[in-house]
Amino acid sequence: MRTMRRLPVEPPVSLFEALLMAHFYRSVGRTRFRVRYSNRLAFKLAGTTFIAVAASAVIGSQLTAQDPYRELSVFPPAAQSAQSPPSSVIGSAPVGKGLLGGSGATASIDHRAENPSAAQDTVRALRPSIDPSGPISSSLPSAMAIDQRREELFRELADEFSTFDRLGNLVRKVSQLVKPSVIHIEAHKSETKGGQYESYDEAGSGVVVSLGDGLWVLTNRHVILGSQPAEILLRSADGQQFHPTRILADPSTDVAVMKVPEMHLPAARTGDSNQVNIGDFTIAIGSPFGLSHSVTFGILSAKGRRDLSLGDQKIDLQDFFQTDAAINPGNSGGPLLNLRGEVIGLNTAIASSSGGSEGIGFAIPINMAIQVADELIRHGRLRRGYLGVTLDPDFTSANLVSLGAPGHGGALVKGVRHGSPAAKANLQRGDIIVQFNGRPVDNDDHLVAQVGLTPIGSRIAMIIYRDGKRYRTEVELTDVN
Repeated sequence: MRTMRRLPVEPPVSLFEALLMAHFYRSVGRTRFRVRYSNRLAFKLAGTTFIAVAASAVIGSQLTAQDPYRELSVFPPAAQSAQSPPSSVIGSAPVGKGLLGGSGATASIDHRAENPSAAQDTVRALRPSIDPSGPISSSLPSAMAIDQRREELFRELADEFSTFDRLGNLVRKVSQLVKPSVIHIEAHKSETKGGQYESYDEAGSGVVVSLGDGLWVLTNRHVILGSQPAEILLRSADGQQFHPTRILADPSTDVAVMKVPEMHLPAARTGDSNQVNIGDFTIAIGSPFGLSHSVTFGILSAKGRRDLSLGDQKIDLQDFFQTDAAINPGNSGGPLLNLRGEVIGLNTAIASSSGGSEGIGFAIPINMAIQVADELIRHGRLRRGYLGVTLDPDFTSANLVSLGAPGHGGALVKGVRHGSPAAKANLQRGDIIVQFNGRPVDNDDHLVAQVGLTPIGSRIAMIIYRDGKRYRTEVELTDVN
């Protein structure tokens, strides 16, 4: 065991000096020190020795120290100590003929103090970055600076939110405007599968539109398929309930309309779906999983989806919009809206591996849905246009480029039926139809949809590509039936 021996003391240290030295030790920091009780204190800090000599009789003896934060020191030399120190140095003052200072730890001792308490009041020791009464450190901001920055961020958010909230206000106004025109549909259905009779209810949606002789509920055919009018319950946003008296539907487009007598609800305003662009904001209203009049928001993701496989039902005429506004089972037949409150589509299907929304929903363009509904009301069925050609489904725009034909799409004619409108217009095998009724043709599905929805008896201009040259011809479509 090591024996501790007391070193000779010359002269004794007063209580005031001990307090002063303890205060200095605390201000410099809890670094590794060895302190021996004497008028000589040996400070060992990172290999640099500090020696402070304190006399009990005269406090004004010179104190000399090597600045432990020398690289940060902004003190002037001792000869210039009478000048005002820089703003980053607080509490530095001359001590006898020397100076103890630095931006990291500073101290001042006024030897003219008449009593120890007054002298103690003049001692100022500041630890870097952590003393709340000291200077603001550049490495760690003060609480006041943090609060000021937070207030600035709140003001910036308020300014940006005021702009963004205009979009939220539009969504709210559109929802309030159109909800009274949206119908919740509950259809009781029954079928026989595997020799067993099954009965169940299925929820869907619809929208009130003005067509022909009055108001009709526009929806999807698959929503009410297999149900009689008395088995279909229609409920409005304000709780009114109705039963349709007449149902008309078209399987080739999955569009249906229902006539409801004495229905006094506002008709939704329809827009022009030909003017809709990818990236436009969209709003979907419907009854997902039976939750009536639910509102979702998104954008139009794509146009012209024409090769969708929609379960057991075959839809021949496809020209779907794609949206990421959440569409779930029960949204079918509900309106897809723009931010002007106009119906631009009829929500119909989703692409999903889970059975719920995964951000890929499909809607029938409203121009197409209204045209089909008008045909159903006027003629009881959709009169589809007939051209009389067989098209190549494998023909793509890449084939068009290889043939040197201008444009970005077209439909290749593989055969022409004798006596058909196409034969009368002198179409031949190998012709590429690049334009129909003034609109470019993307592919064979696009041409089928355009021909099928063209009014019967209309003379339509076509542009074809044959043997490296473009030709213009006219065709008069007939009814496919």
